[in-house]
Amino acid sequence: MTALADHTPLEQFRQYPRHPHQSARLPLAESIASAGLRAAARSLYIHIPFCAHKCHYCDFYSFVDSRDRQPIFAKRLAHELRAIAPAAAGFPLSTIFIGGGTPSLLSLAAWKTILDALELAFDLSAIRNGQGEFTVECNPESVSPELMDLLRSAGVDRVSMGAQSFKPAHLQTLERLHTPDRVAEALDIAADAGIQRRSIDLIYAIPGQTLTDLERDLDAALALPVEHLSCYNLTYEPNTAMTHRLNLGQFSPCPEDLEIDMFNLIADRLTRAGFGRYEISNYALPGAECRHNMVYWRQGSWLAAGPSASAHVGGHRYKNIPRLETYLETSDTGFASIIDHEPPDPRRLIREKIMTGLRLSEGIDAGDLLAQLATLDPEAADSLESEAITVENSGLLSRSGGRWRLTDAGIIFADGIAADLMAAVG
Repeated sequence: MTALADHTPLEQFRQYPRHPHQSARLPLAESIASAGLRAAARSLYIHIPFCAHKCHYCDFYSFVDSRDRQPIFAKRLAHELRAIAPAAAGFPLSTIFIGGGTPSLLSLAAWKTILDALELAFDLSAIRNGQGEFTVECNPESVSPELMDLLRSAGVDRVSMGAQSFKPAHLQTLERLHTPDRVAEALDIAADAGIQRRSIDLIYAIPGQTLTDLERDLDAALALPVEHLSCYNLTYEPNTAMTHRLNLGQFSPCPEDLEIDMFNLIADRLTRAGFGRYEISNYALPGAECRHNMVYWRQGSWLAAGPSASAHVGGHRYKNIPRLETYLETSDTGFASIIDHEPPDPRRLIREKIMTGLRLSEGIDAGDLLAQLATLDPEAADSLESEAITVENSGLLSRSGGRWRLTDAGIIFADGIAADLMAAVG
């Protein structure tokens, strides 16, 4: 981690208020200092909760706002950005990711409030000079030339477009609002504004989808000027409308064997097109990986702002409360109420490195991981190495060059393999 300058004003931090149902508070600066950590967060995630329509499969914190709270939300978010900025210690941010919800749904006035606050609170020089990355998630139907021009003027150099499918019937099943043609139009608008890095999301294993349907979606995506594709299987999360419809028997889920065939088809088709799989669900042209998401998967430090946004700072994990009404409450400090605070825990960090590291094509630095665990629990380190050998002998894990990587056969079983290795950590 980057060392803080000696003059870093840690005293500028205030205690994070907790949700009334939580008894403790997180004094961020004091906790970092007491843990002996001098770390600057170089990445920032911002969560925008508003949507024009709540898609039935979505379990992210988002909703249709009938009360037009965008202006007050933007001001509150600006206040929070100013409060958390000292955790960057004056160092330039290397990545910013604004997600949701539907960030592109925000009005230009709300966007200007947020972007101005970012400019004033943080050092954006690395992003401005092309050494960083600034991504905004967009839905095709809410992209406009005015918005893209404003975003580009603020340093945004990458958009992630929610295409999901190019077949109208599947878009209807997912309750998406755009038409297939609108994806290309939105990407062209971004390009015309000077945003050259463009990614699209696809969903597969949609009820009624065939391999031919998916292949046509992939062909349509590859015909577009994009450098990155995220391909996610449809999952039925609890408390979503789609899961409720499934339980009512309104449709049947994709058969498991077909879903595996779709997973393999994606890998084959995108690889032949020159896209490398650098994470289980993410493919990119050489050098076009999402740098911000790599911070998550490598267990780096990042700040977070907005309701429900999760952060990882100096080993602390916490989440802003996922409730807009509480988030909008006036706070003298600017900090948001938080939930789910987890203080630094070296053993937990090792488990997290296994969980996310195995998803990456680069794998895990096994020597470093085992050395970290050995300082805590030599027997657990031996147990972890033994479990890794067992998985390797089954043909699901490769141990070469000092790294553990899933084999092509093992990728399908990534979650189970990670669970077994994490259990060995204790």
